[in-house]
Amino acid sequence: MPRNPNYNSIPAFHAKLARSRRILAVCGAGLSASSGLPTFRGADGLWRNYEATALASPKAFKNDPGMVWMFYAYRRHMALRAEPNAGHYALAELARQNPEFLCLSQNVDNLHIRANHPSGQLKLLHGSLFALKCSSPTCSYTEPENLESPLCPALAAAAVDAPSSPTEIHPLLDTTKPLPTIPPSSLPHCAQCQTALLRPGVVWFGESLDSDMLADMDEWIRREKVDVVLVVGTSSLVWPAAGIAEAARGPGTSVVHVNVDAESPEGLARLVDKEDFSFGGDAAEVLPRLLEPVVGRWDEERGEFRR
Repeated sequence: MPRNPNYNSIPAFHAKLARSRRILAVCGAGLSASSGLPTFRGADGLWRNYEATALASPKAFKNDPGMVWMFYAYRRHMALRAEPNAGHYALAELARQNPEFLCLSQNVDNLHIRANHPSGQLKLLHGSLFALKCSSPTCSYTEPENLESPLCPALAAAAVDAPSSPTEIHPLLDTTKPLPTIPPSSLPHCAQCQTALLRPGVVWFGESLDSDMLADMDEWIRREKVDVVLVVGTSSLVWPAAGIAEAARGPGTSVVHVNVDAESPEGLARLVDKEDFSFGGDAAEVLPRLLEPVVGRWDEERGEFRR
């Protein structure tokens, strides 16, 4: 099928947006990159020379819970210091203006919530860094939101602010200095069973997404035709999120890719329909421009949209 000749035309997309009612967004880590949070894929995909994906698994937690908790304690602290960007606020405002908009996010950094995205129109596919749960499969204890940093004295090294100078390295990330060995007894324990360790309330590699959430998502997609699918800040490599856009595609649906490499040869290869669009650039800058007819113009000084 021939590519949309106006695949990167903002006026052409605005014309499509004006005809659209049901809109779905699928968001990835690239949305939060402008907030200063690493994507852990591509150039910034390592943490102390570890592949981040190697630390995000039940096996890694079983083998070295201290190492895994230090990694997540660092990410928690970074996320607490970050601020939502204009992309987060644009999606939140779209939700307020359009009750038929749903945002599915792979991000665990809490920035959608801090941008006041309406909770009924947001599904966090991979959980949250700030949720805690018992690591025992027989214990049901959870904490939906814990903002303490550090969570315990043993994780204090992760709760140090990043250096102000870009030439300085965070002490925790200096690979010339070994990480302290943290015994399990010094890590957060479950308040309910009082024996098992607490773990981050995120979905690790090898774990399944919440079945009720997936059923709700599937029901929303199947209820009526989806007019536009915004694929924002994600390489569309991680399943099942990678298949959501195609699951929502129907006759006349526009899948709209928004990420830094969307207009590269690899990015343009994802355009499979003449209705599709691809906008290369920072999602924090591109999204507000794409959604401007609905959300208004972003006022950088006020940090709000104005119509």
